Amino acid sequence: MNGETLYPRLEPLLAQVQKPIQYVGGELNAQVKPWEDVAVHWALMYPDAYEVGLPNQGLMILYEVLNERPDALAERTYAVWPDLAALMREHGVGQFTVDSHRAVADFDLLGVSFATELGYTNLLEAFDLAGVPLHAVDRDETHPVVVAGGHAAFNPEPVADFVDCAVLGDGEQVVGDVTDVVAAWKQQGRPGGRVELLARLARVDGVYVPRFYSVSYGPDGAIAAVTRTRDDVPARVGKRTVMDLDEWPYPKTPLVPLAESVHERMSVEIFRGCTRGCRFCQAGMITRPVRERTITGIGSMVEQGLRATGYEEVGLLSLSSADHSEIGQVAKQLADRYEGTNTGLSLPSTRVDAFNVTLANELSRNGRRSGLTFAPEGGSERIRRVINKTVSKEDLVRTVTTAYANGWQQVKLYFMCGLPTETDEDVLEIAELAVEVIRAGREASGRKDIRCTVSIGGFVPKPHTPFQWAGQAGAETIDSRLRLLRQAINADRRIGRSIGLRYHDGKPGVIEGLLSRGDRRVGRVIERVWREGGRFDGWSEHFSYERWTAAAAEELAPLGVDLDWYTTRERGQDEVLPWDHLDSGLDKEWLWDDWQDALSEEEVADCRWTPCYDCGVCPTNGTEIQIGPTGRTLLPLTVVGR
Repeated sequence: MNGETLYPRLEPLLAQVQKPIQYVGGELNAQVKPWEDVAVHWALMYPDAYEVGLPNQGLMILYEVLNERPDALAERTYAVWPDLAALMREHGVGQFTVDSHRAVADFDLLGVSFATELGYTNLLEAFDLAGVPLHAVDRDETHPVVVAGGHAAFNPEPVADFVDCAVLGDGEQVVGDVTDVVAAWKQQGRPGGRVELLARLARVDGVYVPRFYSVSYGPDGAIAAVTRTRDDVPARVGKRTVMDLDEWPYPKTPLVPLAESVHERMSVEIFRGCTRGCRFCQAGMITRPVRERTITGIGSMVEQGLRATGYEEVGLLSLSSADHSEIGQVAKQLADRYEGTNTGLSLPSTRVDAFNVTLANELSRNGRRSGLTFAPEGGSERIRRVINKTVSKEDLVRTVTTAYANGWQQVKLYFMCGLPTETDEDVLEIAELAVEVIRAGREASGRKDIRCTVSIGGFVPKPHTPFQWAGQAGAETIDSRLRLLRQAINADRRIGRSIGLRYHDGKPGVIEGLLSRGDRRVGRVIERVWREGGRFDGWSEHFSYERWTAAAAEELAPLGVDLDWYTTRERGQDEVLPWDHLDSGLDKEWLWDDWQDALSEEEVADCRWTPCYDCGVCPTNGTEIQIGPTGRTLLPLTVVGR
């Protein structure tokens, strides 16, 4: 019978694998609903290990939204490690959900949230373990409809052969629409089979079905045109945007992991979107416009979440949390509410120009004083103008020094390497900055034991950003600059021993670049890598650059393109990009103009506080920026009488 549990067959295998706890389910706030009581069954997948996937806010939100519906259920599945995958194949156990250990193949829909493109091989592994055909065209109405979402879904073309549809934008409302379509189709007796179901889904706002679009290529290897093959699907698919976040206060009862996870805290999203205009930041571009949750909405979510989980730390999440128009009041009034408890607040990172000691003290008033993280992104002021993240060296040193002088001992600075127009000198200025931070911090604090950690990430150009036309720096360039930086930091050991340097080599970034700006031809590279053993490519111990480059050379050469064509090549203004038929709301001409401004080292202001500069989002989506102040306050929590 569909929906039967696989646990009796799975349980004997768990004693033979590492971390079996991640597969057993039963977490606090997990939900299991009777299979036969609902019309539509969703399996929700985060294509990475349990410890990475469980804290994911997007998946947790959809899990609750769907399970609140009386006609639907949602269960979770994560990528299984190779040790268990081998045993599952040996014993004929399929990909399963952790909630009730039902077979993924039994579900109507498999929703997959991609935060990074390096999870693509894990998706193919899950298909194979589940017994679901790898290619969408080979599936029939007995197989789950595979729905991709997350930031990577804004260019799903590299996985277009493998997914049935992709959701662009916010998922809270669209999963309900998809559920309604599937429920009606099933209730009507599944008319027209799978193709008719997909055609109905393609008419849902924000849903893109790749099989109904044909791609042709020119003699130069670039895309000639993307044309729809049916008149009843849109020529361009636009994103979905949830405007009133207070109407969607999810997750209300966050999941608490059984095993150690990457984030041991409760998180509340305080606003969505960003208008800072950082040119490298896909998340900031595709989530526009800014929509703030009210202070009372935040307070209610914190109260309910703490009660439901028992966590002692609350992360106030957004792309730039200190930019919330009432962040000072939010931090102070939450700290007042939880005075005398061990409840601490945290921000993921703080802009240098948004930091103040008062805010930082409020955040740490009731909890532990953790390190502070700032993200200058670029080493020199010139490169910071290029990426539109302007902050002076003096401002940065002054801000960090103030933190040291007020008792913080640990500061983390995040930068990128390989940015457009970058030179060795731009990167070496990171070392100068770190050295000056330590010197000034020692002087201001009177202590020698302060620390500064410099964390470096390789830059990868992303779709729907002004840098989508940029040539990506090669792995050799990234690695060479990182070597020079390490030497510069260690030149004076008296200072260098107080500076930690964390970075990854440039090779994974090259593959991420192939997958982020690839077209449908890249799908055959992904499939070959998976068939040759590629799994968990986001983990350094499992990633093989040689496997990817060999597969790319074999699969792309007959098509007249190669790895460099997708990565290090700069694009021209008139080139048809693989994602041009997918509308993030941003005007392509505005993005091009901003790319030219970047090359001219010209800055663009934050449009929250200045006149609109016509990026296109608000009129395209019929929306507008929503910010406070609201004038509301958080009332103190009172103990109900005994």
